[in-house]
Amino acid sequence: MRGLRDKVAIVAGAAPGNIGGATAIRLAEEGMLVVAADLNEAAAQAVVDGIASAGGTAVARGFDISDEQSYRELITFTVERFGGLHGLFNVAADLSPNTIGRDSDSDVTSLPLDVWQHTIDVTLTGYMYGVRHALPIMIKQGSGSIINTMSSAVWLGEADKVAYQAAKSGLIGLTRHTATVGGKHGVRTNLVSPGVILTGAALSATTEEYRAQTLATVRSPRLGKPEDLAAMVAFLFSDDGAYINGQSLLVDGGASFT
Repeated sequence: MRGLRDKVAIVAGAAPGNIGGATAIRLAEEGMLVVAADLNEAAAQAVVDGIASAGGTAVARGFDISDEQSYRELITFTVERFGGLHGLFNVAADLSPNTIGRDSDSDVTSLPLDVWQHTIDVTLTGYMYGVRHALPIMIKQGSGSIINTMSSAVWLGEADKVAYQAAKSGLIGLTRHTATVGGKHGVRTNLVSPGVILTGAALSATTEEYRAQTLATVRSPRLGKPEDLAAMVAFLFSDDGAYINGQSLLVDGGASFT
């Protein structure tokens, strides 16, 4: 895609088999200089090793998205290492049994408050930290693209995962606000909203029967792959996506219409 070569990107939440890992790989294939960041630095390093073996340029960085200082240091590291920041992809989420697992077992009347707070801290406040510290850099250089990861669950009104849905819904306001603040300075901010994506975690946590039932609700011949989201992120980072700002793009194979 046009305009990506030698530009600098952070993938905040990059581990093998997930959307962030696939996106780091795709951006490096497009010629971007990639910082693959994750709470699990060893996982991010595994992604970087794969990129390096294919001839791309990437470095791994451990960080905690729920800690503002940690996110600030990630962005500072990136600018010092590569001389700028042109793309930020916020995709990190806590999908552990202790968080999404308990969220999945609850509704608004029974959700443990620590699950609610931690989900907001990671998936909404953490994304805001990245925006807060990346946006001034992008405004100063006169260009940039920020992408936040929402979820098609926001539009479905599911009976469980209330903390996840609430945090993801809040990203609509954050993204549109940032699109307004940065837009006149050449900085675009958008949302990507995955449907059911067969990440490594999803494959291990679901049955063939569940996947077949889900596929029956999708207006496409297959379920999504992490690479489908990676392609959309690359497009939105590129010059080909230069007139897309403040939008929420569903990448769900037509499972839902809005």
